[in-house]
Amino acid sequence: MTQAPAPDPDQNGLSVIRKVAPYLWGDEISMRFRVVFALLALVLSKVVTFFVPLFFGYAVDRLAPENAGAGFWMAMGVTTLIIIYGVMRVASVGFGQLRDFLFSRVGQRALRRLALETFNHIHALSLRYHLTRKTGAMIRVVERGVKGVDFLLRFLLFSIGPLIIELSGVSIIFLFMFGWTYFIVIVVTVALYIWYTFSITELRVKIRKQMNEADQRANQRALDSLLNYETVKYFSAEKREASRYDLAMEGYEDAAVKTANSLALLNFGQSAIITLGLVSVMILAAIDVDAGQMSVGKFVVVNAYMIQIMAPLNFLGTVYREIRQALIDMAEMFHLLEQTPEIQDIEGATPLKIAKGAVKFENIDFHYDNNRKILHNLSIDIPAGKTIAVVGPSGSGKSTLARLAYRFYDPQAGKITIDDQDISEVTQKSLRENIGIVPQDTVLFNDTIGYNIGYGHANATRDDIENAAKSAQIHDFIISLPDGYDTAVGERGLKLSGGEKQRVGIARSLLKNPAILILDEATSALDSETEAGIIDALRAMSHGRSVLTIAHRLSTIVHADEILVLEKGQISERGTHSALIKAEGRYAHMWAQQQAED
Repeated sequence: MTQAPAPDPDQNGLSVIRKVAPYLWGDEISMRFRVVFALLALVLSKVVTFFVPLFFGYAVDRLAPENAGAGFWMAMGVTTLIIIYGVMRVASVGFGQLRDFLFSRVGQRALRRLALETFNHIHALSLRYHLTRKTGAMIRVVERGVKGVDFLLRFLLFSIGPLIIELSGVSIIFLFMFGWTYFIVIVVTVALYIWYTFSITELRVKIRKQMNEADQRANQRALDSLLNYETVKYFSAEKREASRYDLAMEGYEDAAVKTANSLALLNFGQSAIITLGLVSVMILAAIDVDAGQMSVGKFVVVNAYMIQIMAPLNFLGTVYREIRQALIDMAEMFHLLEQTPEIQDIEGATPLKIAKGAVKFENIDFHYDNNRKILHNLSIDIPAGKTIAVVGPSGSGKSTLARLAYRFYDPQAGKITIDDQDISEVTQKSLRENIGIVPQDTVLFNDTIGYNIGYGHANATRDDIENAAKSAQIHDFIISLPDGYDTAVGERGLKLSGGEKQRVGIARSLLKNPAILILDEATSALDSETEAGIIDALRAMSHGRSVLTIAHRLSTIVHADEILVLEKGQISERGTHSALIKAEGRYAHMWAQQQAED
């Protein structure tokens, strides 16, 4: 599998923003109209905001007797000026709320599209990827990434954008209304503030990344411990687990303290810079008022504009810090989206067409890594409607056959065909729709028993589910429960015994009614009495189907059409049960050993 390079926290955030933009713009005309009108409302809100302090200043000047009747605005009554001031304040807020009203649907739709694409992509990634990744940490990456998109859409578009407009507008107003001196002070203050904010924030980003990594470790350890609750109890390892979790939380604590301390440094520096700028401008204005070069109203206007830009500047520190972190979180999520699935449909792949269901493994070589080869030049022929059993010691490659048949992996050499169709040339969806499996360890969803059985067929009715349960000899047990088929099975099916989970898995596969069936030690968790009934059900289910049975308990495969003994990735013996017993080879030895144990 080709993996994209790990995300770089210092990479250009513009590349991440460019990836988000298509989700924001979308494909729907209505969503695009919402984006355009939301931006228009944003601009109108800022334009109105620019005039609010001016009318307040005019009202102050109108209160001075010497200014009565002087100029158009001064000729207006104080009450009128104050009303206009109030209307503009309301209009500014109104346009802002209209912007949020229009954009809320756009933002949530973008999040939904991105979350769905990420979810689908994770399912598309190959089994090898999932086996080498920690599920808890991966879920946190997606969770933080989606939240990062939400933050970015809201604050980058409706905070940073408006702030740039506002700072530019106020600077121009100061230049033309009050002169170069005021303009220079404003520009220097803003530039110094932004430089300081960005510098300290970059330092905080590195600390925040360490905190995220520590958070992932702690979360993963907690998740692993809870998923293995019974194992923890078996070994009385509660204190050991608590110690491991506390060690992970210690790293998070240290990073969190550094984050808090750096925040204090950031806030103090920002406050000092903005206060210095405010005091400097107000001193200049006071000197001009004292010299008669500026009215008291304009002094109020200067103060109002400074306060007006102080709030968003103070907010900039928080916004930039969160945007920077959001970009990192999003980069990690997009890095996940850039992972190329190891197993992909070839261009022009066609659906699998089942005629008889004959399966062939032809000269298969396979290894998970170069240091340990699993299968060597292996050939297995499963004729249509026949049952072929594979036995052998642990590690001989038995379960690997099921993974190859499902195309979770591709062999390094050789091919697998179904009715003479190379499975690497058909769609994975059609391949897996035609194969059913009862695995050794049946994992259930944290839902009801009925839901888990019904998972075998998307359109299954309640009668279908119950009939499958009866065939798997679990119906009587289910209806004996207080909630019957609506009984919750718990996380990974922990509320059921091993045998009960296995029978749910068998019922689920019976419901799927596949053309090809794989039984991967399907009765390993059952007692002898239940096993006998299940074997009869599986034999009935196997009738007319091609079946690959992977077995440890040889009593379950005595009726197989052919039994293959697999050792070190190669077939050492093959034949019917009776023929292999007569041969007195490896199979006969295994049979005798198990009979003695029973």
